[in-house]
Amino acid sequence: MGYLTALVVGTGLLMTPAATVAPGGISLLSGLFTATSALSVTGLVVLDTGQDFTFFGQIVIVCLIQVGGLGVLLLTTLLALVVAGRAGLRLRQSVASETKSSGIGGIKPMVLRIIGLTLTTEAVVAVLLYLRFRFFYGDPVGEAVWSAIFHAISAFNNAGFGLNRDSLMAYVADPFVCGPIAIAVILGGLGYPVLIELFRKYRFPLTWSMTTRAVVVVTPLLLLGGTVFIAAIEWSNPATLGALDWWGRIQAAAFQSTITRTAGFNSIDISAMHPASWFGMDILMFIGGGPAGTAGGVKITTFVVLAAMTWTEVSGGRAVNLFGRRVSRSVHRQATTVIVLALGLIVAATMAIMLNAPELRFDRILFEVVSAFGTVGLSTGITAQLPAFSQVVLIITMIFGRLGPVTVASALALRSRPIRYELPKERPLIG
Repeated sequence: MGYLTALVVGTGLLMTPAATVAPGGISLLSGLFTATSALSVTGLVVLDTGQDFTFFGQIVIVCLIQVGGLGVLLLTTLLALVVAGRAGLRLRQSVASETKSSGIGGIKPMVLRIIGLTLTTEAVVAVLLYLRFRFFYGDPVGEAVWSAIFHAISAFNNAGFGLNRDSLMAYVADPFVCGPIAIAVILGGLGYPVLIELFRKYRFPLTWSMTTRAVVVVTPLLLLGGTVFIAAIEWSNPATLGALDWWGRIQAAAFQSTITRTAGFNSIDISAMHPASWFGMDILMFIGGGPAGTAGGVKITTFVVLAAMTWTEVSGGRAVNLFGRRVSRSVHRQATTVIVLALGLIVAATMAIMLNAPELRFDRILFEVVSAFGTVGLSTGITAQLPAFSQVVLIITMIFGRLGPVTVASALALRSRPIRYELPKERPLIG
């Protein structure tokens, strides 16, 4: 309800004449799509953020991004702590579930740490970007300040909104722009529980939780694998990496691999990439980042648990073990449920758009849907051209992509229903 309330308010503000350059404001569908994309920190757009929205409209968008990245429940708790000095037990329990906190007693320090971590990271990235925009590219002071702040907030929250018509393609070979943005995307994608634990226990890796170990180990593997995959396929493509020198190709491939962690920036033309590259990026976008952070997707931990379950079954093991610990059977069911529901949503949304826009290719539609579900924001360039019904489908997909995994996982974890009896076992034939 908090999410939907923020969505309604954001849509209303974006529809006001003061929010857009064109007189009379924008349509309900365009306002709803933009607000949903910002609040779900996705980055898919039907209007150009830098050209079609005024400064006021851009402020509304960046505020929605911040609210969506931090989480509505987190901000609600902060407001309760500021106004009343305390938060109710139910709210504390809900926030503990949303942020994957181990307990509900220390909600206030945790909330303050998350707020401080977010603002500090965004401030550092904004300063670095400002220095580059102002003194290397010669942007006016006001323009450089706003562009730096907007891109820093968008990057850390894994939103992917940009003020340039071609996103970051103008900076494809500039490590001083793409570098800070990529680092912010990675940090935001790790998840708050992992960042806080790394900050507190960086000298004692043996004491890290299973979640932190999984995210810290698998994240570099996904980044490296994505870089090699994109570089191998696009290396000679003159419309993407082929026009750059060898160092620029590696840098662009690494940046684009980083962005598939659910931030929708692009430094190369996504629409000109090979369909095989799209499919590989679909997989990376589906996995997403760490839990309880600004990233989307089914989350790295869900993917790791499912992979461990598969390996255990193939190797004939009896228990699923990760990093010297046994994974609870309830976690098996949660991971499987999240994966199955996510795949079901993607299949349903893809079919709906295929029926509504049969002239579009399947691989482009699938890329758009996975990007919406994973709250990534990368696009092959068809979003603004989609019929109204298809855009509504993407709106629903973005909402469920942002709220779905955490809501399902939290509901399953919080559900307390003791089993009073068990039915007799029977083993069906599998495969």
